[in-house]
Amino acid sequence: MSNSRLFHPDNIIENTTGLLSKEHTHYVINVMRLKRGSNLNFFNKEGEWLSEIISIERDKVEVKFLNKVKEPSKISNIELAICLVKKTPMEIILQKATELGVRKITPIISDRTEVKDLNFERANKIIIEATEQSNQLNTPDLSQIIKLKDFISNISKDEKLFFADVNSKHKPSSEDLGRGKKTSVLIGPEGDFSPAERELILSKPETVPFSLSENILRTDTAVISAISLVSFIHNNH
Repeated sequence: MSNSRLFHPDNIIENTTGLLSKEHTHYVINVMRLKRGSNLNFFNKEGEWLSEIISIERDKVEVKFLNKVKEPSKISNIELAICLVKKTPMEIILQKATELGVRKITPIISDRTEVKDLNFERANKIIIEATEQSNQLNTPDLSQIIKLKDFISNISKDEKLFFADVNSKHKPSSEDLGRGKKTSVLIGPEGDFSPAERELILSKPETVPFSLSENILRTDTAVISAISLVSFIHNNH
């Protein structure tokens, strides 16, 4: 059985020791019930390291970082721009987008967005847990909430915006990709974008409207489908 993987945001140096955070201490002692001498893997964007528990007490765990077992991986250039939805589907979106390896997640407020805020502490916890579970090193950046018009105005000429448009019949292909360009995938709210918003999105020359399905998809389903599709095109470009 492989070792448990835990995200460690700070710099890791081989053959040094460190105390675990309160959250990781609870996980090691009460959830995993590990003992002195047990192994764990810690990771961040710089790589992954094997470690050993050298001291364990009721509320304190000290580990020694041993050898590096994985080098930094290539960071995806696919980003997700998602209109906020209710708590449960939003948590699914954060989890699945992370598992699919997006570089960044930008929560958006549009005209028909019913939810106006996001629990960032909870959201970041979900992202970290999904990164741990999916054997990745890079946790996607989670941006502050932004209004749709501001997000659109910030799109640069070096970016492609793949817009999941229920009115489009276009099937995206590698020809829609700009070589080496950053790619954002835009998913609207449950009630879709307003006509004025669609006009704004489509006015950008960097926008690639495309069809996901003939069916009407829930937002969380659309996110999984869209990221998977764009990733497939990227990987075969």
